[in-house]
Amino acid sequence: MNRPFSWPDERLVKAAQDGDVASLTTVVMESQPHVRKFARSLCASPQDAEDAAQEALIILYRKIGTLRASGALASWMFRIVRNECLRQVRGLVRRGEEPEDAPEAAPEPSAEEAVLHRLEARRIAAAVGALPRDQRQVLIMRDVQGLPGRTVARALGLSDAAMKSRLHRARAALRQSLTAPDQPAVARPTEGDPHP
Repeated sequence: MNRPFSWPDERLVKAAQDGDVASLTTVVMESQPHVRKFARSLCASPQDAEDAAQEALIILYRKIGTLRASGALASWMFRIVRNECLRQVRGLVRRGEEPEDAPEAAPEPSAEEAVLHRLEARRIAAAVGALPRDQRQVLIMRDVQGLPGRTVARALGLSDAAMKSRLHRARAALRQSLTAPDQPAVARPTEGDPHP
């Protein structure tokens, strides 16, 4: 049976915040699978995901003392990983580069299939990225990470009803964005508005 990994408990996080090196090492090790999974779901390539995960774990190790609530480790790490992935994308855009392709692990699809797959992945990533921040957080934590609704609500400081409402709005907006024919995944100007 495939049991999900659990985040370090609050006592362990508190001990790590208080400077206990063994606790800090355990917190980093127990957080690693979650951080890697989140990075893989957000970054453009496996290499970018690995880089973002490593950077996030280094930040965790160095700055755990800045974490305000020991029970908020998961949401804090999600924000760090997301920011690392976004930083990498901004760097690529500034340099005018394309994200690197994943190393070959399986037979390569045809060039046409690969291009279509990359375009679709970018379109989905752009649509998710265009969501308002509060909706994007809930969508990623619930649908991408597969976290239970109560865990997502607690991590974001929401009631269960508020979390469900945001998730519903995020899914509806994403569905609308992805079903619109050849439309970019950005907010559209209202009719008569000359500025996008």
